[in-house]
Amino acid sequence: MFLTPLLALLLLPPPPGSLNQPERLEWFRDLGLGLFIHWSVDSQTGVVISHSLAGADDAYTSRFFNDLPKTFNPRKFHPQDWAALARLAGFRYVVFTAKHHSGFAMWDTTTTDFGIRNTPFRRDITREVLEAFRAQGIRPGLYFSPDDFWWLWKNHIDIQRNIPAVQPRNNPGLMKLALAQLRELMTAYGPIDILFLDGEPFQLRELAWQLQPGVVVTRGAIETPELFVPGVALDQPWEACFTMGTAWQYQPQNEHYKSGGEIIHLLIETRAKGGNLLLNVGPKPDGELPIEQEERLRELALWMQVNQEAIYSVRPWVITNERNVWFTKAKNEDTVYAIVKQEPRWVRGQWRELELASVQATPRTQVSVLGQNGRVLEYRPEVDPAPSFVQEPGRLRIRAMFTHRLQDNSRWPNPIVLKITHARPSFQPPRVETSGARFDRASGAATLEGNLLDLGGAATVEAGFQFRSIAGLDASDRSIPWQDGPSTTLKAPGAFSLPVSGLDPAGIYEYRAWVRHPLLTIYGADRRLP
Repeated sequence: MFLTPLLALLLLPPPPGSLNQPERLEWFRDLGLGLFIHWSVDSQTGVVISHSLAGADDAYTSRFFNDLPKTFNPRKFHPQDWAALARLAGFRYVVFTAKHHSGFAMWDTTTTDFGIRNTPFRRDITREVLEAFRAQGIRPGLYFSPDDFWWLWKNHIDIQRNIPAVQPRNNPGLMKLALAQLRELMTAYGPIDILFLDGEPFQLRELAWQLQPGVVVTRGAIETPELFVPGVALDQPWEACFTMGTAWQYQPQNEHYKSGGEIIHLLIETRAKGGNLLLNVGPKPDGELPIEQEERLRELALWMQVNQEAIYSVRPWVITNERNVWFTKAKNEDTVYAIVKQEPRWVRGQWRELELASVQATPRTQVSVLGQNGRVLEYRPEVDPAPSFVQEPGRLRIRAMFTHRLQDNSRWPNPIVLKITHARPSFQPPRVETSGARFDRASGAATLEGNLLDLGGAATVEAGFQFRSIAGLDASDRSIPWQDGPSTTLKAPGAFSLPVSGLDPAGIYEYRAWVRHPLLTIYGADRRLP
């Protein structure tokens, strides 16, 4: 069996300057699914967490810092319920917001007056959350923001982010505070497996590794795309963080939730591309999870109860997907999972034939449907529902039946997973690089450059570029969709370039190259323009 660089199961060196241990990064990749919890004092008003302070007037700011702590009293806070549901839904780790940008400390700290100890509740929420999740076998992690709007307010500095004037490295008092707070969190709460530093990690990640050498620093040391999944599989550990709706913190109005199926597909696509999914919940101010979030977690729980084998300890296949069929591959094994989206719906009790061009069977191959024994279709004893397959030139043809009765109406809408053992890749996919670019700001015109490395066995391929504005976004937020740019037909590997016009001369953009093969579209890395 040949392995492309995408599939090489080597312990890759960590990013420059990172002290994440390679074996711990491999362990982290195996987890697959983490629960993010955004919760702070301003959940009481259903406002965006922390960011409403940026540019706020004195009256609003004063009410935020002085009044909100006086009414924060989550009497229905039972983290054991959160943790039990998280375990049921298949989460392997948790990342809890110990401190967001506002500076409000959700633990019993001596470093600031702006925290949980100065509320009617007073209990150490962070400790209780970590203990509850540990009791369920879920590995503990913390989110920590080096930014601190309360400190800026106390020191008469305009509240904002991502400019040098407010960074801890340029404010010794703020740097001292952040280091002291992180030291508390890394010494008083037992082993912390994962640390998410949402801001400049200067000195902080080094302190974390010094205090707990085995901690995996995610944001601040590896790629952590926010609200988007990269267009191409990555051959290194990475983690995508997503909201269930549009907000990180509880938002009682103007909220639009993703469906359970959309969340399941985010998990599938993320794992197919080699990443972990960090899925967020935002508890209500009383401590309960909103029913909309609980419903989606329970839908995820059912899917994971059936199909978790295709999610844990897997790596990317030679390609991520063939149209509506997505792939993962068991780590260190030649088992492939073909995750079939129900488009069109796979009717229970009916046969479906699938053709896979990237998977080649061997004499030892077996095919099964996860969750099914292949022997019983309820109330139809005359039916033999065992899957079968035929390897033909250039394609593996599979015939399978969905028999599992997962809901009363037999109309379970979420993906079905085929397990294919002892399989081999049948072709080498095309490869493309995103190269340089030239941007004439005066005219708003750019020339984007790419390099086609391999046609993937096709006689010709279409190649081109996408671009998007990133002006006004946080460093890791890519919530603005890609725009299609120009494309061309290529007959051989080599460099290519195409023009784009109509850009904002003062704008900030990202771009990426792509190549379209008959089976799928492959993307190059995202690059910034200029």
